[in-house]
Amino acid sequence: MNIEEVKNKRVSLLLSGGVDSAVVLHELVSQGVKPDCFYIKIGPTDSPTPNPSPVGRGSGSETDWDCSMEEDLEMATALCHRYGVSLEVVDCHRDYWDEVTRYTMESVRAGRTPNPDVMCNRLIKFGAFDRKRGHEYDLIATGHYAQTEIDDDGVKWLCTSPDPVKDQTDFLAQLYDWQLRKALFPIGHMRKEEVRAIAEREHLVNARRKDSQGICFLGKLNYNDYVRLYLGEKEGDIIDIETGKVLGKHKGHWFHTIGQRKGLGLGGGPWNVVKKDVEQNILYVIKGYAPIKAHRMEFPIKDFHWLNSPAPKSLPREVTFKVRHTPDYFYGTLDDLGDGRYYVHSDRWVQGVAPGQFCVIYDHDFHRCFGSGEITVE
Repeated sequence: MNIEEVKNKRVSLLLSGGVDSAVVLHELVSQGVKPDCFYIKIGPTDSPTPNPSPVGRGSGSETDWDCSMEEDLEMATALCHRYGVSLEVVDCHRDYWDEVTRYTMESVRAGRTPNPDVMCNRLIKFGAFDRKRGHEYDLIATGHYAQTEIDDDGVKWLCTSPDPVKDQTDFLAQLYDWQLRKALFPIGHMRKEEVRAIAEREHLVNARRKDSQGICFLGKLNYNDYVRLYLGEKEGDIIDIETGKVLGKHKGHWFHTIGQRKGLGLGGGPWNVVKKDVEQNILYVIKGYAPIKAHRMEFPIKDFHWLNSPAPKSLPREVTFKVRHTPDYFYGTLDDLGDGRYYVHSDRWVQGVAPGQFCVIYDHDFHRCFGSGEITVE
């Protein structure tokens, strides 16, 4: 973190109760910056008012939401008391359900593979929060593992973290340019072990708290339960794409994604999901640990979203890219098809490319992130 970036600025901090944002608070205060802290409430409201399904199916209810909000708030409150800063709870419950949940359920029902965490960053952490409180501040600090840098023209770039496992630039690649300009990532230059070490050294209350797993803000609610709450279940066939043989049944294509190998309940595998028939509610699978039909070397993307404004006319031809949140990235080339559409050519096979996923594009050195586009391959 460049202290010059925050000097004389009004800084807000999204404090989650986890160790990452706790260390962010420590780092800011240690450098003379006392942020106003905010906890974003996504958990249940106090009343059991039904929350109708945004896609017209299921029986969603706010009381079904099971999260760790109470524990989070206890941690956040203790940290703010220790560092002498304010803490305010900002209720973004309805915003999350109306915006992120709607996007997620409409996508999975259509057979696509959405990324709720990507939309949560754009629509909630840097969106709804900014509308409610963040607009009063120059910067919004978070515990994301990402960096920023400003070039000679004054353009602020999103850049990768030195920790390849924790790097979260892929989750931030749909931010609007004004959101990126307000974003501050004080631990983005650190590795996870460094963050843990600081928390241990400073005896932070959550120093040994485990990292949250799964979808942001779901708390203890399993992702499949989250989907089931809205879309219910609908039995369909699982078919071997090579033989046409029905191998078993599934409870709804929306519980599965292209490239999935676990959770199919089939013997004699491994089996990979390679195709969906949304209309007939059929999953097509293929046997093997690395079958070619489960991989691609090229695919199209649409609606490319530039992080920077004004956006260049086109992406460079030689790039690196990601299609999921893993430490791995790929080298490739791009064909510009116009209107924000590109054709991606990878230098090696990519497993589990699915429509609806975001393909995140970086420079050739896997340093600066340009943005991301939605994969449209069927």
